[in-house]
Amino acid sequence: MTENQEVEKKMMSIVAEDGSVEEVEVILAFEFKDTKKEYVIYTKNEKDDNDNITVYVSHVDRSSGEPKLLGVEDEEEWSRIKDVLRELSKSE
Repeated sequence: MTENQEVEKKMMSIVAEDGSVEEVEVILAFEFKDTKKEYVIYTKNEKDDNDNITVYVSHVDRSSGEPKLLGVEDEEEWSRIKDVLRELSKSE
């Protein structure tokens, strides 16, 4: 990729519990084949105190037809997701 080429950002809208809508940038969407669970890693391009961009991970629940983003509460799931994040950070 040359300096002048821009990578097209994938954006999605998320609706908060209070009904407000926010545009976020999708970093990666993936599924674990064995569990058939989908996840999305996204950012609001916020920076923490160390100037790192904050990322969020959510489980995508499509059981009601309309996709919903849910938190990840299972420790084993978190461990697997962290492995994906480590691989992602190596490739950048």
